[in-house]
Amino acid sequence: MKRFLLFGLIFALALAACAPKAQESAAAVLKVSDDTVERTYTADDLKALGAVQVTANDVTYVGVTLTTLLADAGIDASSLTAVKAVASDGFTANYEASLYGAEDTIVAYALVDGPLGVEDAPFRMVLPNEGGKLNPRQLTEIIAIP
Repeated sequence: MKRFLLFGLIFALALAACAPKAQESAAAVLKVSDDTVERTYTADDLKALGAVQVTANDVTYVGVTLTTLLADAGIDASSLTAVKAVASDGFTANYEASLYGAEDTIVAYALVDGPLGVEDAPFRMVLPNEGGKLNPRQLTEIIAIP
């Protein structure tokens, strides 16, 4: 009886190992919204908006400026009081105009030498002259606050 159960377990494990793998989930998206507009972006969408490079803590990131992203979403950055970045774990960072409007504030989708690491991906806010709490990883949403 024990041999039969052991054989059955080994057989089931072998079948499971040969089963087709589940397809990868859909491409990661970043939601950009305010009280009237909501758009979603993939990494390819962000790349199409133009790439800029920013270095922070000796790491060079590739992404799109936050003001370019807001403008593409139809949001007038000059009329905002703040912008909130939301990470996948619920962490948020709030930016006043001097931060979200800076030319070197970007939404990164890659490193200069390859993709973002799993701890950062799919997107990361990068503010080179600011502390880590203002550079959330695993970014999922940007909320423009009028």
